[in-house]
Amino acid sequence: MPSGAGWSVPGVPDEFPGEGWRELPPSREDWLTEEQWVAWLSSVEPEEPPDDEDEPGPDRPARPGIARSRSRGAKGTGAGKGARAGKGARAGKGARAGRGARVVKGTRRGPGQPGSACRLPGESPGPVGAFGTGQLLDTAPGGPVVFGQAEHAAGDDARFAAATDDELTGIICGLDRTEAAACALKHAAVAELIRRSPDDGCPLEGPAQMPASWHEFTEVELADALAETRYAADGMLQLARDLEVRLPGTRAAFRSGVLRLAKVEIIARATAHLDPEEARAAEALVLGRAGRLTPGGLRAAIKRAAIEVAPDKARKQREDERRNARVQRWMEDSGNAALMGRELPPADVLAADQRITWWAKRLKAAGLDGDMDQLRALAYMDIMLGRDSRPAPPAGPDGGPGDPDGRPGGPQGGSDGEGPHGPGDGGSGPPAPAGPGIPPTPGVLPTGFAGRLHLTIPLATLLDLAERPAEMAGLGPVDPALARDLAHAAAANPQTSYCVTVTDQQGHAIGHGCARPAPKNHTRTTGHDPPGGHDPPGGHDPPGGHDPPGGPGADSRPGFTFTASGDDGPPGGYGTWRLSTGVPGRPDLLIAFDPIAIDTCDHRFEARGHDPGGKLRHLAQIRHATCTGPTCRRPSTQADFEHNIPYEAGGRTCLCNGGPTCRHDHRLKQHPKWKVEQITPGTFRRTAPSGRQYTTEPTRYPI
Repeated sequence: MPSGAGWSVPGVPDEFPGEGWRELPPSREDWLTEEQWVAWLSSVEPEEPPDDEDEPGPDRPARPGIARSRSRGAKGTGAGKGARAGKGARAGKGARAGRGARVVKGTRRGPGQPGSACRLPGESPGPVGAFGTGQLLDTAPGGPVVFGQAEHAAGDDARFAAATDDELTGIICGLDRTEAAACALKHAAVAELIRRSPDDGCPLEGPAQMPASWHEFTEVELADALAETRYAADGMLQLARDLEVRLPGTRAAFRSGVLRLAKVEIIARATAHLDPEEARAAEALVLGRAGRLTPGGLRAAIKRAAIEVAPDKARKQREDERRNARVQRWMEDSGNAALMGRELPPADVLAADQRITWWAKRLKAAGLDGDMDQLRALAYMDIMLGRDSRPAPPAGPDGGPGDPDGRPGGPQGGSDGEGPHGPGDGGSGPPAPAGPGIPPTPGVLPTGFAGRLHLTIPLATLLDLAERPAEMAGLGPVDPALARDLAHAAAANPQTSYCVTVTDQQGHAIGHGCARPAPKNHTRTTGHDPPGGHDPPGGHDPPGGHDPPGGPGADSRPGFTFTASGDDGPPGGYGTWRLSTGVPGRPDLLIAFDPIAIDTCDHRFEARGHDPGGKLRHLAQIRHATCTGPTCRRPSTQADFEHNIPYEAGGRTCLCNGGPTCRHDHRLKQHPKWKVEQITPGTFRRTAPSGRQYTTEPTRYPI
């Protein structure tokens, strides 16, 4: 800035945009001293968080479709001491920095970014430079100061000419936090509307001074003001009350801009069935990383946290919501239509999904065009309508069809003798009549789905020794009771395969083994501790003196057991163990645990050529259950094994030089402006063209 310009507040421009203010000086010297920047952006009036107590009350369930509750509840703690933007600090023309913008310490909105409220070393040449990585405006809470400086940086043409790529990314992130902070302030105003419109007989109560419910016409008042539906207005009212009463930590993160509205709604929906104390406990388990999780990652994390806090309520909610099972149809914006089933039994959904894929593969083998998504959609309609979309065979020697039914392979309906509902169903003739559904043909898919979908269950949960949530690939976290039901359903199918993963205290996979049938002459022995140093779950009574799994007092289903085999495992691993499904006539299974490289690598699984082979690929997929891209959630089983240093350039085909990467991120890595480093065997760091860096750690499994 020219040396003659004046300042009305130390470190703050009196009016901007102003003459000579937009251009960065060629020397890139700081326009403000460090003390001036700190005085401007960090004028702090400490704000003590409220007490962690409240008066709980009865829940008032939301209407179907709005998974938030009007439960009375809790005064909560803020997520860190608040910082208010300074007295008199101008953020733009006539706009003074407002009060109440909190800094949530230890969190920062942005995928893969570590929490920070401190400036990193480096230059900060004025308002644009302050948006650089780790600089003051890059880590400041959302609010009028950030907005004002971003508006100034935009210039008259909104082209941000003075900003580097890194600073432009910082501006985008800052405006995202500011947008969230403005939305949070709107919900605080909605909460005040509730206080001024209590329902009859509902006094203001608790530290938040909120009524148990609001007047029935309050939502109409809000809907009219915003030109919204009453349904949407009711959802806004419920969320505003939840933030004040049940989710104070989420409210603080929302107000500072760490969480945007969509993520706040995810947390509110996932904790709607919990009482205020449980909701606060669940949010506390995820807030430290919620800002840098993708919506899908946050949805899984908060659902898992809610199950951990109250597993019985998770099971009850699942069972209660099953009464709302339904099939919905609607028109898509494109003019096509949609059909969807809701609140269905998970085991049935998995079996149905496998049937759809099974038939889609046969459609592909018959020569139909389309990717698997398109073929699965066609298979779905084939199964629902009892038809066969495979092409008719070419004409026979006499000019007629190749078979009476117009399908290859004769009246059985195909060269494989199968139609969409099984052997003998060629799909010929009229469609199946309308009705509750077409029963599957026995023998096509065995009873129970084949467990090839990575149902990840803590061993203690499987053995009925603990109530920890499990994880189902494609479905997300599942409550312990459902996890055991799915495991027993899978055990009924002889095609089900089993793998066991050993994790560290953070849930990172450090050992893994896949089951193989035990030799008939293999004797049962014990004598080794299970992975983690605990007693063998199958060899001792569980806590509380109850019978072991499968013994007296357990349910009538076959019981899983897991015991030491007495055999040595691979060097550096975790021994060899015996897994029994308890299904009569099924052999016991042996599992030898190999170590998985996380911090260091001994190259024991290195392949000689470019192809990693089955075992190396599988261990890489266990270490990273999804693509190693920072925000990609594509399952690793659908990704390539990508060499970090290309094999052609001398890179190893090993766990220390590769991991699962989807085709999109594979192509991104090969772009000359992007850089991906494998800084440890289990940790990947991506550097964008702007210079910003994003880190991917190994998958955290439920522990």
